[in-house]
Amino acid sequence: MFGKIATPILAVLIFLGLWELLVWANGWPNYKMASPSDLPPAFWKYKELFFTMGWQTLWRTVVGLMLAVVFGTLIGMVIGFSRVARDALYPLLIGFNAIPKATLVPVISLIFIGQHDFNTVLMAFMISFFPIAVSVGIGLSTLEPEYRDILRALGASRFTIFRKIALPKTLPEFFGALKVSATLAFIGTNLVEIVSPHGRGLGALFKSGETNGDYPLMFAVLIALAFLGIVLYYAVIFLERVFAGWADREGG
Repeated sequence: MFGKIATPILAVLIFLGLWELLVWANGWPNYKMASPSDLPPAFWKYKELFFTMGWQTLWRTVVGLMLAVVFGTLIGMVIGFSRVARDALYPLLIGFNAIPKATLVPVISLIFIGQHDFNTVLMAFMISFFPIAVSVGIGLSTLEPEYRDILRALGASRFTIFRKIALPKTLPEFFGALKVSATLAFIGTNLVEIVSPHGRGLGALFKSGETNGDYPLMFAVLIALAFLGIVLYYAVIFLERVFAGWADREGG
């Protein structure tokens, strides 16, 4: 237990130490590359903004991720249970996922002008639902047909087959995709927060630091985003252990 906590903390400290050493060795001023020692003053100076804007970024990201879970799971069920749907939807899903989401931000902002919260949640959803849909679809499409045939012969409904066989089998793939989607959702949130002229959240705080040439603030925002991403990632791990702990196979 101690090792699981100490190891990542030690890794972070080593990373910060190497970062500090890199800045010191090159003699970079903080307007070129802020060092870790420049960040605590920035956090303290703007602590109220970090709390308020950090919360705005977090709740929008979580809502977008929850929508991605719901709709991604539904789409995955459709393409997993139906070959016709899979053949029809996969090209559309892949094509949509290939579009750089930054190019969609101005389009969404024009369509839903003034709806900053909605736009931000929508972008977080759009950028994070694809891994969930694909993982659920693959998990269901590779379900052993003999299990399904036996349950159908016993009179089980499609929902019963999904609940008894398909859902447990898909959970490991689902949570694996959810870990990826949790970090992608932050990217979607911050795209809108940075680009929107009336943006709020950590992305807007980053943009403010860029406009004012406050590089320690910009790097402090990046660290805050990384921290929130780690928190959300470990929240997913906690849920995975609760609902799919049986699938965990830890190595020595």
